[in-house]
Amino acid sequence: MDSPAPLPWPAPSDFVHGAPVPPPTQWTRPGLVMTFNLECPGCVSRGIPFLKRLHAEFGKRAEILALHTSLGHRLLERPDVEPTLIKFAQQFARLPFPVALDVSGDLARAWQTEGTPHTLAFAAGGELLRSVYGSQDNAQTRLWYLLEEQVQGAGNKSV
Repeated sequence: MDSPAPLPWPAPSDFVHGAPVPPPTQWTRPGLVMTFNLECPGCVSRGIPFLKRLHAEFGKRAEILALHTSLGHRLLERPDVEPTLIKFAQQFARLPFPVALDVSGDLARAWQTEGTPHTLAFAAGGELLRSVYGSQDNAQTRLWYLLEEQVQGAGNKSV
């Protein structure tokens, strides 16, 4: 049986905050990628703070990053969105994890996201475990427990 093709991934130059992160197929630990948009109230008020809490709890044991996408939002040119996104990541939200830019929305579209915020959860090695749309408590709880389970499982394998 053929394995699914790996998901497209942001180019190193598309990481506008933090160091570029390799695609999930190269990860040695589990992780989450959240698509978001600065014009999305749920992203800014719940999604991003949730990722910050996850990073505080699991940051050394999991890959956590955000992808700013235009999918479902206004399509702005890179020079129109990048400075605001960098200021948001560095000065306003003070994000401790990398942020990449999906100007065209093509990555989020290829990832079959339903809107923003939308989080993809991966096992170490890149297996897509779950795809969750939204930032309500139920979505956050499911993602938290999944990441906790994956981190504990990864820790047991290295013993």
